[in-house]
Amino acid sequence: TGAGIGGGGGGGGAQHLGKGNTTAENIAAAQTPQNNGGGGDEDEDEDSGSASQTESSSSSMTPSGSDDASWITWFCALRGNEFFVEVDEDYIQDDFNLTGLNSLVPYYDYALDMILDVEMVEDQLTEEQQEVVESAAEMLYGLIHARYIVTNRGMHAMYDKYKTAAFGRCPRVFCQGQPVLPAGLSDLPRNYTVNVFCPRCHDLFYPKSTRQANIDGAYFGTTFPHLYLLQHPEAGPRGGANGGGGGGTRDPPRYVPKIYGFRISRKSAYYRGREEGAGGGYGGSSARSKQRRKSGGSGAGQQAHSQS
Repeated sequence: TGAGIGGGGGGGGAQHLGKGNTTAENIAAAQTPQNNGGGGDEDEDEDSGSASQTESSSSSMTPSGSDDASWITWFCALRGNEFFVEVDEDYIQDDFNLTGLNSLVPYYDYALDMILDVEMVEDQLTEEQQEVVESAAEMLYGLIHARYIVTNRGMHAMYDKYKTAAFGRCPRVFCQGQPVLPAGLSDLPRNYTVNVFCPRCHDLFYPKSTRQANIDGAYFGTTFPHLYLLQHPEAGPRGGANGGGGGGTRDPPRYVPKIYGFRISRKSAYYRGREEGAGGGYGGSSARSKQRRKSGGSGAGQQAHSQS
């Protein structure tokens, strides 16, 4: 539903509506990204209710003069699309902002007309072709959205959602409910689903909602959360885990495993696998190697000084 990957676009390359062997099912199957396995549990009957809701609302994807709401407003209001903001039509109408997207989205011209509520002749498309164009419109809007949210207007719109924790909160205990920002692992569609980035611990997590966890991560891109926090440090965490103001130098606190109140030795088997896989685990061996290099360097300097 909505920007869900099951109906969020098609395969790469432009296609012509005259080809009758292209179906909406083929488009949806070809563009499904790798799901990271995240998302909270929701009832099946809730999902089926959402499916029926989308089916009943699918007719509104075709621009109609009787509806006051635009396609963009309708799309962002769909259940599961809470991460999206409404992109200004002026931004979409500027061809420069859409450079290169025609090679990624099938039926590009038809999809763009649908997003901008341009009247289309109903007899011009078959029912099957109409379904493919609707999926392509969702994909095209998502890719435009990823570019829009790194502009000043887009960041301001995302801030309105961020300050109300519309993207969720970090599940890490020591982050104390820090609001998160959406982030993708790839800028190309159909690779990974969206994650959320915590400004406090600087880690990625799965969205809480199953519907939001199925959104393509390319619709938010890899740049947005970091560029946003760089340009708006006041929006970062204040005090607590990482110092304050989004620019603290102190590392966030970490959970320390203990047995009967005593810390576990880092030389034990408990940490051995972590140190081998993470290059020292929690900075243990790496910190010691830095200390050895530091002491060795100062000793060499002292020796050279004494010889002179």
